[in-house]
Amino acid sequence: MRRRFVRTARRWLYLSHRWIGIATCLLFAMWFASGVVMMYVAFPNLSERERLAALPELDWSLVALSPDEALRSAGSTSYPRDLRLSMLGDAPVYRLTGWDGVRRTLSAVDGRTVEQISEQQALAVARSHPASRAPVVAGMVHRDQWSVTARYDPLRPFYLVGLGDAAGTELYVSARSGEILLDASRAERVWNWLGAIPHWIYPTVLRQDGALWRSVVLWISGICLIVGISGIWIGLLRVRLRRRYASGRITPYRGWMAWHHLTGLVAGSLVLTWMFSGWLSLNPGDAFANRGTARETLQRYAGHDAPDVAARLPAVLPRDAVEARFVWLQGVPLMIVASRDGLQTLRDPATGDVVRLTTERLQAVAATLMPGDRLATMQLYTQYDSYWYAHHQPRELPVLRAQFDDVAGTWFHISPVTGEVLGRIDDRRRIYRWLFNALHSFDFGLLLAYRPLWDVLVITLSLLGGIVSVSGVVIGWRLLRR
Repeated sequence: MRRRFVRTARRWLYLSHRWIGIATCLLFAMWFASGVVMMYVAFPNLSERERLAALPELDWSLVALSPDEALRSAGSTSYPRDLRLSMLGDAPVYRLTGWDGVRRTLSAVDGRTVEQISEQQALAVARSHPASRAPVVAGMVHRDQWSVTARYDPLRPFYLVGLGDAAGTELYVSARSGEILLDASRAERVWNWLGAIPHWIYPTVLRQDGALWRSVVLWISGICLIVGISGIWIGLLRVRLRRRYASGRITPYRGWMAWHHLTGLVAGSLVLTWMFSGWLSLNPGDAFANRGTARETLQRYAGHDAPDVAARLPAVLPRDAVEARFVWLQGVPLMIVASRDGLQTLRDPATGDVVRLTTERLQAVAATLMPGDRLATMQLYTQYDSYWYAHHQPRELPVLRAQFDDVAGTWFHISPVTGEVLGRIDDRRRIYRWLFNALHSFDFGLLLAYRPLWDVLVITLSLLGGIVSVSGVVIGWRLLRR
């Protein structure tokens, strides 16, 4: 009975791997091919540097309302999560983001709320983009393939504006606020149909329902993970290294079956690793949920919650500024002024003087982030490391890392220039970084430092995985034909 059970179990193992594999090997092949494309072409996105480069210079002379007056006009009862001053075409506006995610735009001239912009205003916004040549409004977009995610919801719909440049760049300008939320070149749009869209199973009709998309991808990747495990098991059962098959072969198969068996043994652990880390990318069970930085923590860090800045705009301000953000740092009002090249300077909002933050001052302020725990170390990093690094988009350097001795091993990354909290990470997120990012993207510091080495390694491994997948497709096709 034991032998009969083993034979039956093995038979079902082979059958399930064969028939489920027929349905999933196309997915495996698609994932490996699209993954190579994603190494070089990211999903369309507007980086902070690109956003600032598309803003016109601030005309300070037109600003009639102070930040305090803008907050009163908005009816704010506490200090917002974000308050900034920039231009909407040729008019200055204040942009407020509340802690509930609600975003408001107010005229800095008369305090009226901006709720809708015209096509002409959208074109005026687009003309400030450095790639703008002959901008044309192509139409109104509520949700499409590139603006499908929920993070764009507060500012829908968008004017789709073609810039008329050689790259075929299109801008998504919010019809509510006039902000540029996204840009996408022709190359990005074309290559992503071969990269991120198939890789993430990202068609608009599915991705617009976030919960449904997540469930579908979790189930598909989970089933593929089982196929990979069963394939490795079968491969080990059928290989003979000592008592070999006829003609000294270690595999009983020939042709495509032999390719599938042998490359599966070599690359099977790789396929399994990528499938497992890809499955983890959806954070099943919220085991590695990113808690971010809580409102209470940021307000304690700011040392101020009242809806005021306690200062009017200074008389002398830099002419090349495109944006001014108003923040508090331990009860002191400050203004972060940004230029089109992405450079940020910290200034006194009352005098316009440049403010320099010392490490000692930031260390004292950082200690307030977690008052119940001790700030163990505060270290300045001038180069990327395994937990603060760039891949498709650069990150600020140098950066300060504040490490606390709490149970979760919490770290905060802080800008030494502006004093802003740039991110939070704890033990769970550090584990996730290795289980997902490292295993899925091979973004180890040493490999990325020697970029050609990373490219050669990942492409070679992708080719091996591709051989396993394509051979499975061929075998499946032949079985179906029979």
